Amino acid sequence: MNYILFDGPSRNALLPFTYTRPVADILIGIVTIRQKWEMYLGSTTTTLTEEYLSDKYPMVELEENVMINASFLPNVELVELILDLGKNQAIFKGEDVVAFYSGENQEEIDFDDYEIIEFEYDTITVNNPWDIFSKNDAAIRADFELLTEDRKSQPIPKSVNVIAPENVFIEEGAKLEFVTLNAATGPIYIGKDAEIMEGSVIRGPFALCEGAVVKLATKIYGATTVGMHSRVGGEVNNSVISAYSNKGHDGFLGNSVLGEWCNIGADSNNSNLKNNYEEVKLWSYETEGFAKTGLQFCGLMMGDHSKCGINTMFNTGTVVGVSANIFGSGFPRNFVPSFSWGGASGFSTYITKKAFQTAKIVMSRRNIEFDSQEEAILEHVFEETKKWRKE
Repeated sequence: MNYILFDGPSRNALLPFTYTRPVADILIGIVTIRQKWEMYLGSTTTTLTEEYLSDKYPMVELEENVMINASFLPNVELVELILDLGKNQAIFKGEDVVAFYSGENQEEIDFDDYEIIEFEYDTITVNNPWDIFSKNDAAIRADFELLTEDRKSQPIPKSVNVIAPENVFIEEGAKLEFVTLNAATGPIYIGKDAEIMEGSVIRGPFALCEGAVVKLATKIYGATTVGMHSRVGGEVNNSVISAYSNKGHDGFLGNSVLGEWCNIGADSNNSNLKNNYEEVKLWSYETEGFAKTGLQFCGLMMGDHSKCGINTMFNTGTVVGVSANIFGSGFPRNFVPSFSWGGASGFSTYITKKAFQTAKIVMSRRNIEFDSQEEAILEHVFEETKKWRKE
């Protein structure tokens, strides 16, 4: 069977992270949503997404296909239903379509002609940006079981001060000495060739992905994920830092999500709690207004390629788009459009020529090319987000 992950109705609600990737390629837990599905299904997947992303994330369609809503994370019960899915069958949870059979070139789907199978179990769903950090605890625990089943961890070094060592898994090539790990509060996963420097104190659930680095004397509270080849320092609480991003210095990051290729300047901080303790509202690209999150704690949502200078301060519930450059004293507004340049005193447009020059330099440091495909995606985002910038 050919499996295709589609964005579904939550795609716009998950902006700015889905400006530059399909829903399936969001990192939550230890691996991306796509990687979870591929491990459960024992099969590769392709993607049905926005046209401007389809060159990088193509769809392969065969005679028989199963379309899966990428907002739903897999579990045993759901995967069993999907593996048994046949012609003219669809899986729903309430009013939401989870998966359905599709024939080649079947352009229109009328679910009135389908046998509807109701999925009655619970599963993790990612429908809003804040779900990425608020559901990261459950996602790390599920991924930890999936990735470590019937496998043996590398030994924990003798210099490591560890609580509940049975909940710690260390991959080959990882380095850690003279650190404290408390896995009694949740599992701790340390990926291949990752490093935790001396003096760091970490409470689970925690995931340090392949090649990522925790710098000297870092304090991390769960549930936190540090993506592949990212670097983290200072104090971090319940946040997801996607691949190739840096928060390498002192300063607080809490209840937040960073996209890829982001950089947080030294001594920068975000607020994750309002002074009056009220519910946090967050900018919604879907409604083009501020939406209730239902959360008392909610910090910074920052899209790919965005950066901030030293001593930047972010208000509770701040959304930063793609490829923004923020600097200066004071609090910038709590919605910073993509390709914005400036800070609390005002913003101008960060022109693509300069933004792309920076992206090329940043990516080349990790031996990754900023190619025409990446450039075309960011060009599209620049045009699509014009209406929110003051030209």
